[in-house]
Parts: sequence; C-alpha cells; structure tokens
Amino acid sequence: MTTTVPTASAAAGAIRHHYDVGDEFFRLWLDSSLTYSCALRESAEDSLEAAQEHKLEYHLDAIDATDAETVLDIGCGWGSLLRRLTGTTHRVRRAVGLTLSERQAAFVAARGYPGVEVVLESWTDYEPDTRFDGIVSIGAFEHFARPGTTAAQKIAVYREFFTRCRGWLTPAGTLSLQTIAYANMSAADASHFMQQEIFPDADLPTLTEITAAAEGLFEIRSMHNARLDYAWTCEQWARRLRARRAEAVELVGAEVVARYERYLKLSALGFRMGKIGLLRLVLVPYPTGHFTR
Repeated sequence: MTTTVPTASAAAGAIRHHYDVGDEFFRLWLDSSLTYSCALRESAEDSLEAAQEHKLEYHLDAIDATDAETVLDIGCGWGSLLRRLTGTTHRVRRAVGLTLSERQAAFVAARGYPGVEVVLESWTDYEPDTRFDGIVSIGAFEHFARPGTTAAQKIAVYREFFTRCRGWLTPAGTLSLQTIAYANMSAADASHFMQQEIFPDADLPTLTEITAAAEGLFEIRSMHNARLDYAWTCEQWARRLRARRAEAVELVGAEVVARYERYLKLSALGFRMGKIGLLRLVLVPYPTGHFTR
C-alpha cells in the first residue's frame, strides 16, 4: 500500500489559496486575535472574542502550558496561541509554530513575540532539535489527506503524523488536537464547491480513522464534539463579514467575498445538521517498555 501524503508544495499551494487572501480581509470578520478556528462558548452571552479566548485556554490547559518549557503549534495561523504561550500567564520558554502560509509566517515574525519561532514548513518535513512538553494542532489535520485516497491510505497518513508527534514529545508530554471531521456524511457526499473552491487538495478525517491511526501510539484521554459551537462560530463570522461587506469587496473583490459568504453559510449548515463535526481530542503517549510479570 502506498501512503498518499500531500507534498509540501501541493499542501502549501492549497493553504495559500485560502489563507493568503490577505490579512486585512480576515481582520474584517475574525475576532481581534485573528483566531480562525472553532470557538468555545461557555455561556450564551459569550462574545466571539470571549469564546475564542476560552478555546485557546482549553488547549493551553490540555497541555499544562503553565508548567511547560517548550511547545509546538502545528498550523499556528496568525499566532494567537503562540502569543499566549510566551506571555505573562504561561511564560513558556520556547514556542515553535509551523505554517505553510507565507503571509501568516510574516505576520507572526513581525510581532517579535519573545521565545516564539515561526517555521515555514510542513510537519512532513520538520525536524525539531528538541523535544516538546506539549504539541497543539488546531485546524491543520483537515489538510493532511488528499481527496480520492482510501480510508486505509488516510489512516497511514494520520499514523505517520501521530508517530512523529510521539517522537517529538517528552515522555510526559501531551498532544491537543482539534479538527473538523466527517460525521453523518461521507466524502462522496461532500460539497464540490467546498472541495474545489475553498479547501482544494484536502479531505476530512472520520473519528474512526483518527482512533485507528492513534492506536498503540496515543491514549485518548478526552474527546469532545463541538459541532454546534462551530456552527455558531461560522454564523458569527458570516454576520461580521456581512456588516463590512463593502470594505471586503474593496479589498479582495466581489467574487472572493461571495465565495467566503457561501463557504460560511454551508459550513454552519453542515455543523447544524450533523453532517460534519468538530473534534477536540487530548492524547498522551502510551508508555514505552515491556510488560513483565
């Protein structure tokens, strides 16, 4: 069996297609931290900003960031987690962010966050010079497999990811993973628009594929499906984009704005209907060594 891992160039092209539209465009409708992933509502009164803060704190707590020295963020976006890792609350000595977006890498590097390094590289090519006390990956896992691959091939790709993460973690380290996943829908039923116009060269995992890939490598300590939180998040983004549509059109053009409006509407609907889910998993490596009587 051949493992079909997206090449770095193909994956980078797909990432740039979506994320390099322009920082100013995303500033119009994301929260002030530019956190571009599912928020976590703790109450119905939460603002988008508060819910995004809750989500970041969830992942920081999952890896026990307060006691961590080194943390890796795979798919670091515009650096909202990296900034918190090395800030006054957690004071992580070294935080490394991986991204395939040149714009995002430049954005984070320009901020000069203390102890933060940004690497413009895929996880498939990354070779760390140290182990990490924690690894966080939010919204990157969806890009690891390509459309048209079999379930067995996808599992092999995901297992390679988990194998690398286990090798990069200290024995007491933790991996906090957040990903969209197929739920009551198969890849064959997925929207052609989403696969071709929004996230080309990407395919979602299923929970079964994730657990099969992690078997024997990681123990799943907790798992939450936050699909309704993601429906709400997409609806908040769509509302904010509508409110500033004229400015968005000036920045990127009517066609791009319409594409993102449709994407947010379809995503919210998919999460509301249970077609897709949002999984948050906390995983710890199984101990190595042999069992003796």
